[in-house]
Amino acid sequence: MIQTLFAPYGDLADTLKHFLPSEGDGAHDISHLHRVWRNAQAIQEEEGGDLELLVASVLLHDCVQVLKDSSLRSKAARLAADKAAMALAELGWPEMRIGTVTAAIESHSYSAGLTPQSLEGRILQDADRLDAIGYVGIARCFYTSGRMNSSLYDMTEPQAVTRALNDRRFALDHFPSKLFKLTDGFQTETGARMARERHKALEDFYQGFLREVKSSERCSVDVDDDASANSSAQNVLRRIQSL
Repeated sequence: MIQTLFAPYGDLADTLKHFLPSEGDGAHDISHLHRVWRNAQAIQEEEGGDLELLVASVLLHDCVQVLKDSSLRSKAARLAADKAAMALAELGWPEMRIGTVTAAIESHSYSAGLTPQSLEGRILQDADRLDAIGYVGIARCFYTSGRMNSSLYDMTEPQAVTRALNDRRFALDHFPSKLFKLTDGFQTETGARMARERHKALEDFYQGFLREVKSSERCSVDVDDDASANSSAQNVLRRIQSL
């Protein structure tokens, strides 16, 4: 199947699959790699770039996975780049091409905070971040938060107006703390255009979510008020009956 997913570089994909981590993280599985590859192809069609370098970068960009709440998270891209260099060296790739792939992988990560230096690096970063926004990005956000045993949102203050954002505790906090910021950082014109379309889905979901939870809170308050009123009425009735 992997040969079809990464055509026309199916043979390379079939070889590199042995360097990928075992399935376990549904937000960084083979379907994520395929979506990133499709994004990269779409961007490359307009921006140019070496497709073989791109497919290798896409396939290996998450070859070392570190949990989101791990102290090693900021080093994940560097670890993946090192493993990618080893894998491509085993295949006899020239050092210069290996260097382009490893640099692209090291700079793709948001937590690494690096600016890609090559066109392939810029495309990889954009292609990967496109999968973090839009409807798929929303699903991946809540999936990952569930793996971290996070709550959906803070019941006392869902929008974090006065409290500090904490996306390790609350999934909804990940939207303003990271996801909303991604669109402004895209490296290619094509990627930026695609990102703007997906960003709207984030905003629509976030505002809709807030409306629903605030509506639930009002309903809860109304129920409490009704219960209090009923209790007061019953007390008055008992007093009258006792006269």
